Amino acid sequence: MKILISADMEGATGVTWPADVLPGTPQWERCRSMFTSDVNAAALGFYDGGADEVLINEAHWSMRNLLLERLDARVQMLTGKHKSLSMVEGIQHGDVDAIAFVGYHTGAGTEGVLAHTYLANSITGVWLNGVRASEGLLNAHVAAEYGVPVVLVTGDNLTCVDADGYAPEARKVAVKDHVSRYAAVCRTPARTAADIRAAAKEATALAGRRDPVRGGSFTVELEFDAEHLAAAATVVPGVAPSGERRVAYTSTTMYEGIRTFKAVTTIVSSAVEEQYG
Repeated sequence: MKILISADMEGATGVTWPADVLPGTPQWERCRSMFTSDVNAAALGFYDGGADEVLINEAHWSMRNLLLERLDARVQMLTGKHKSLSMVEGIQHGDVDAIAFVGYHTGAGTEGVLAHTYLANSITGVWLNGVRASEGLLNAHVAAEYGVPVVLVTGDNLTCVDADGYAPEARKVAVKDHVSRYAAVCRTPARTAADIRAAAKEATALAGRRDPVRGGSFTVELEFDAEHLAAAATVVPGVAPSGERRVAYTSTTMYEGIRTFKAVTTIVSSAVEEQYG
């Protein structure tokens, strides 16, 4: 049994504000250890539940945040950027039996600690087939296309509520309770590690490949905080204006959909000016 952990940082234990997740800051350095603790706890729980292999895919910012030397000796970690499926890289090879979303968060334009979708501020909303979409929802659709169930989600309490919509059977662990976008009531690393490990052990029973969900049509709409960003996004083939500060595109698979999404966010990032956005 092989489990893939998609590891993001905004939903990690103790994280509540931008400096906690911005590589190179003292706060990021401090929070890396708590992030690593969450991810390692999930891996240990999956091993407790009978997993043979755990692959961790770094999914935050530079994708070089976790402390490899503090992880269980049995795990393997995929670290670094420029991966075909970004946050869920590794799911496409046909050997993954379940995926866990560790350190996840709510989507752009919603309540939640450090809520966003891919870009911290420029994207103000994302919708998939008319439903407001978090990174979790987008990635869950990619996973479903490969027949891989989401069995564990960790983050703030609102992230767990969000996950009820796209992975109702998955085990959820709230490591903190939302107060505002930059404030939360946080549990200690010792407590969250125990909670995550226990949930991951239970979640292992949900692992097992399912029939791939295919044949759909996926329309993704994005809203930006400035009109010039929407214009920049239309450089990507198939992406067209859909309203004020909005663009949309349709893909026949979520593999194509998430890759187009990544192309859009890359182009838009290059169009953001330091002071005016």
